[in-house]
Amino acid sequence: MTIRPPALMIQGTGSNVGKSLIVAGLCRLFADRGLKVRPFKPQNMSNNAAVTADGGEIGRAQALQAMAARVVPSVHMNPVLLKPETDTGAQVIVQGQRAGTMRAREYGSRKNELLPKVLESFAITCEGADLVLVEGAGSPAEVNLRAGDIANMGFAEAADLPVALCGDIDRGGVIASLVGTHAVLADAERARIKAFLINRFRGDPSLFADGMTEIERRTGWVPLGVVPWFDAANRLPAEDALGLEAGQSAGAVKIAVPVTSRIANFDDLDPLRMEEGVSLVLVRAGEALPGDADIVLLPGSKSTIGDLAFLRQQGWDIDLAAHVRRGGRVIGICGGYQMLGASIDDPEGIEGPAGKVAGLGLLDVETVLTPEKRLVSVNGTHAASGAALSGYEIHIGRTRGADCSRPFAHIGEAGEGHPDGAVSADGRIMGTYLHGLFGADGFRRALLGLDDTASALAYGATVEAVLDQLARHLEAALDIEAILRIALERQVRILTQS
Repeated sequence: MTIRPPALMIQGTGSNVGKSLIVAGLCRLFADRGLKVRPFKPQNMSNNAAVTADGGEIGRAQALQAMAARVVPSVHMNPVLLKPETDTGAQVIVQGQRAGTMRAREYGSRKNELLPKVLESFAITCEGADLVLVEGAGSPAEVNLRAGDIANMGFAEAADLPVALCGDIDRGGVIASLVGTHAVLADAERARIKAFLINRFRGDPSLFADGMTEIERRTGWVPLGVVPWFDAANRLPAEDALGLEAGQSAGAVKIAVPVTSRIANFDDLDPLRMEEGVSLVLVRAGEALPGDADIVLLPGSKSTIGDLAFLRQQGWDIDLAAHVRRGGRVIGICGGYQMLGASIDDPEGIEGPAGKVAGLGLLDVETVLTPEKRLVSVNGTHAASGAALSGYEIHIGRTRGADCSRPFAHIGEAGEGHPDGAVSADGRIMGTYLHGLFGADGFRRALLGLDDTASALAYGATVEAVLDQLARHLEAALDIEAILRIALERQVRILTQS
């Protein structure tokens, strides 16, 4: 008989209530107690993805949770990833690989077909684990989406999981959101929720004691505690573009980032945002690129051609040309790199109607979009400085042209291997397919012209330290023993039934 490990699913009263951070903090907390803990999210929707060692992609939040658990991330930790390409359609990633593009209505009618794959991945994630922490998506209160659900109660029921419900007091109405969720759920689903917790409380948590009592009285759920606001959360990678923040520093190097409609892998910006020597400016729709920027950075995109059109609609192409005339530098990453070339050709209609569009013409390269997606982690060196860097590729398309003879980086140990990216003849326009490269401290300083006296940021160590801090934060706020007891109920019930 296969013994299933204890498991608990953290669901929320809505999106962005802090489920991802709660799971990450608990992963680090239980890992520090010596448990083999694994994160899992059956379905995620995000254009912030990470490449895994087993050759696929998962949501960035699950990669962070795996880091918190001190385990290698796997495609099975997030078996279904939806990457929005338009307002009504998304690329569907199943067990790390692209399965196609579906409109919302089509996916809604077919998502129950994915449940066997999700359960298969969950079983694989459970192998050898002492505890599995599962994150829901959105809210179980969205009962209009219950048919075929694989993200919340549908999965909890299929995997026979107890649930703890998380509410966000910072957005207001937390009592109504928790009690309202209780009211709209079916009896069996209501009973599956064993406990609740309150997140993002500003001030003295004891002031909400009467609120906790009222929620417990109306629902019968066990109160796990009130989690105070965690200031250091902004030093962890954001999962959603809504969480993007500008830098807090008035650094010597000003970097402007146009925020496009399908921006992807925007955690590339996190080390720049935290860098004391950098002033990071996020330029939103309707705003102009600042004329005093030293660098304009074009980030990754889930829909390169669509975001190129969006960029032109904002007039950013005109601002960018003026920036270049003033002697400014431009860096394009992945989709941003493709935009910098002379053209982008989509002969098979991967991103929409088949056809070829003109690029920004700042690099002498051309891109052809192809169905095959490249997913790989890499190490290499920056061609201009020789600084070591590491990152990952997650893109479709091949880019060729004269400027590729001046590569941005050399992939492989000691600079050996294939070249990556392109650089203009004057060295001011640069493109690369590498995500995550700014996390390499020496490379980041070399590229930006910062010395050690101007930059003390050790990015990787900072993220690890914040995860440790988050674990202590949750341990002080929550009834951790109650969380373990609830997770153990599943194992006891399965053993009893066997």
